[in-house]
Amino acid sequence: MEKITLSALDLAVVREGGNAAEAIARTVALAQHIEALQYKRIWLAEHHNMANIASSATAVLIGHVAGHTTTLRVGSGGIMLPNHSPLVIAEQFGTLEILYPKRIDLGLGRAPGTDQVTAAALRRNYADGAYNFGRSIEELQQYLGNTSEHARVRAFPGEGTDIPIWVLGSSTDSAFLAAEMGLPYAFAAHFAPAQFRHAVDIYKKNFSPSPYLQQPYMMACVNVIGADTNAEAAYQATSMYRMFLGIITNQRKGLQPPVETMDGLWGLQERAAVAQMTACTFIGNRETLREKLLPFIEETGIDELMVTSNIYDTEKRLHSYAVLKEAMEA
Repeated sequence: MEKITLSALDLAVVREGGNAAEAIARTVALAQHIEALQYKRIWLAEHHNMANIASSATAVLIGHVAGHTTTLRVGSGGIMLPNHSPLVIAEQFGTLEILYPKRIDLGLGRAPGTDQVTAAALRRNYADGAYNFGRSIEELQQYLGNTSEHARVRAFPGEGTDIPIWVLGSSTDSAFLAAEMGLPYAFAAHFAPAQFRHAVDIYKKNFSPSPYLQQPYMMACVNVIGADTNAEAAYQATSMYRMFLGIITNQRKGLQPPVETMDGLWGLQERAAVAQMTACTFIGNRETLREKLLPFIEETGIDELMVTSNIYDTEKRLHSYAVLKEAMEA
């Protein structure tokens, strides 16, 4: 099997006792670290009304990270397009592409990245935008392409940049859309793994070549916690489990330190729910990660592996990405 392309997803998660400034600094440090490791890209995700996620102004943060790196591709994983006017996104990302040529990606999702009340506050006609997701992507493509000089509305900067557009998904709906539009497809298996394999199959079987892509290109995002020993990786992974437990119980907190055991923190039903959400999670040392990930990559036929590592300690977090790189190159 050829070496898999590696990339990273980050939400600028605020740690317990920390703040947004520290979270953004950790994101920059991660980007610089994986750039040195020769990862291909880092994506930042749009979320709103969440006190412990600092990536809400996603385009601004992409510019900040791109400005502190030199070769790494930086993009959105994703921009929740129904929250925005396609013209505004074309102008924002067109500006980013002018500032950082050939380094900007535009991943697009149809979910709000928040609750419905906040979605309504972001954009009054959010429901229409979600329903017309495909049409909005086409409008965005038009703005980023070579728009006719006779068009009444054009994107400056943006026009002619042809920034790579990805369709993001956590269900099978977006798999059909990505295949129909002939666009690369990224699946959020790190928190919604249930329909992942079905979505891959749909995308590949229904793919139609386009001016943007001749062959299907599939990326999967998964959780990876790497360390020098399996025991250390399991220990560090408890921070991730505590984060998902907070999501399930609606008691969200900053990213918490690891604990020796999750016993007493969750019940059987909560543990099962977390296990379901984190089914695409890989924890261990170099050898264990390789043993678990290679069959996963071969079975699913993905072209690129994007990973997110919610580890509390900054140095151990960075080390996890190095462990994964070594595992995939062994």
